[in-house]
Amino acid sequence: MQKEKNIHRVFIISLFLKAINSLLEIIAGILFFFTSSLTTVLSFLIKGELVEDPTDFLATHIQHLLPYFSSHSQLYASFYLLSHGIIKIFLVINLLRNKLWAYPMSIVALFLFILYQLYKLSYGYSITLILLTLFDLFIIGLTWHEYRIARNNPRFSKVD
Repeated sequence: MQKEKNIHRVFIISLFLKAINSLLEIIAGILFFFTSSLTTVLSFLIKGELVEDPTDFLATHIQHLLPYFSSHSQLYASFYLLSHGIIKIFLVINLLRNKLWAYPMSIVALFLFILYQLYKLSYGYSITLILLTLFDLFIIGLTWHEYRIARNNPRFSKVD
């Protein structure tokens, strides 16, 4: 019985960590959405500084970074982060509310995210993406364990 309580505690802690991650993704998605405006403002601001001093350290470094913030890549990053974060926070909230349907839905959603993460990893190594993928696999295992228990527990909401 103590083992199950410990597993449940780890599950709840992992859900809170996933919620924090989701909120950070939502914030980053919003920031990326407005980055095109930021790019325009930064270009305007550094233009005057570069006319005054073409060797200005900060202005030249910002100028070199601006081409990497294309509007297409910003929109993609914004959409990806916002959708990923919103889906995960929605599922975490419903898992914490003991909604039985949220368990299999979370497993499927995390599995699909893992597939996409593996696809991204096939193009390049990223320790962050590897750790995120391993964490998602860990949460899938915990969610499956909790789901098996929840199916037979009357305190879990089977509807709505």
